[in-house]
Amino acid sequence: MSASPDAPLDVSAQPAGSVSAWGRYVLNLTAPRSHVMRNEAGRGNLIIGPARMGKKADLHVAADEAIDWRAFEPFATPAGSPWPRYIDYYGNDSGFFAWSQQRSIEQFSWAPSFADAREIDAGAADIYLLHLKLGELGGHLRLNLPAVSSLSLSGDLSRFAAAGAAPRSLSLLPTLSRRRSDAPYALPELGLLQETTSLSLHAGPLGQPISLKGIERFAALDGLSLWGGFCDWEELAKLGGLDNLEIRFAPQLSGLPPLASWPKLDRFIAYNVDETAGKALKAQLKARAKIREWSDYASVSQLRKPEWWQREYARPFAAWSGRSAKAANAAYDVALQALEQAAQAQDIEAAKAAIVAFAAGFNQAKGIETSEREDIGEAVWQFSQLDHVAALGVSEELAQQWFDEVRDY
Repeated sequence: MSASPDAPLDVSAQPAGSVSAWGRYVLNLTAPRSHVMRNEAGRGNLIIGPARMGKKADLHVAADEAIDWRAFEPFATPAGSPWPRYIDYYGNDSGFFAWSQQRSIEQFSWAPSFADAREIDAGAADIYLLHLKLGELGGHLRLNLPAVSSLSLSGDLSRFAAAGAAPRSLSLLPTLSRRRSDAPYALPELGLLQETTSLSLHAGPLGQPISLKGIERFAALDGLSLWGGFCDWEELAKLGGLDNLEIRFAPQLSGLPPLASWPKLDRFIAYNVDETAGKALKAQLKARAKIREWSDYASVSQLRKPEWWQREYARPFAAWSGRSAKAANAAYDVALQALEQAAQAQDIEAAKAAIVAFAAGFNQAKGIETSEREDIGEAVWQFSQLDHVAALGVSEELAQQWFDEVRDY
């Protein structure tokens, strides 16, 4: 069946998994013929959310609107698996758990925003990877988990509690401050989730670090992956059963136990880590190999000097195209130099001129998207966090005010 590029087709009466052609389709999603969906060739995901998301959502549904998830049942990939393969949903309808009992879901990302406390029994759901985004959740969610292979939690972890089956793989992305000077984040008590055998913890390399104190609560771990800035590294020695340890984008590894602390370790990765600690780890890899060969992958690579993190990694232009990124970084360098001169002269007006010139310079650039405007604002925030700039009395609020005065909306 081929859909017309002009008139959307209504395939609601077609058998499950029978429609795989790309095109525009009528959906009975929240009411009869309530939505029109575009199914594009080569795309496996679908985003559902409120109108305020604009083009970031494929289908607009109010947060508290009821959804008939069966509207997607006719659709399949060309290979015959259910389509969409991955669903991102921003709203409060939890009916997808029941729907998945008849139609398995490969990956589902749910961002609820309700303000009350809810308990949901999802024990019979068939979802391979479940990602719960808790950033907009004002209330509390207690979920009887299905036997998912992987569970990911992001946002305020204290707003979630789990019952049922412990996931085999758990990924945690807690809400953290952007300031390295803030007290380290302490993981909350996570109950059932601490029975997982594989844990991935994510922090920003240059923001608030995550403390590894209490990591021994995950007593069944055999695999641990750490991304970003952490402290209390010595606590990892309490996880004697690890056979897989991965550390990525870690600017400091002070206190990391020697590799001999994990007698079962057969896979070790250190990637984009502090240079001094990385050299010591390389020596340990070689020494260990003489005693017992690594049966899995072992590598220490991309060792970084302290200045690399601020000069290279921290800049917010990584996603920009090559020419645009080059120009943005050049403007950043000019602003840094001007701010250093302003600090030496104790001249706050010169600091303002440097930040204003940096921000205003992008008003002449063509094709600046909203996300890129946000990156420019992030760069201005970074300027306000420099010690010599803050010493002039430039707060992040003041820097933002200067940015807002000249930004081209």
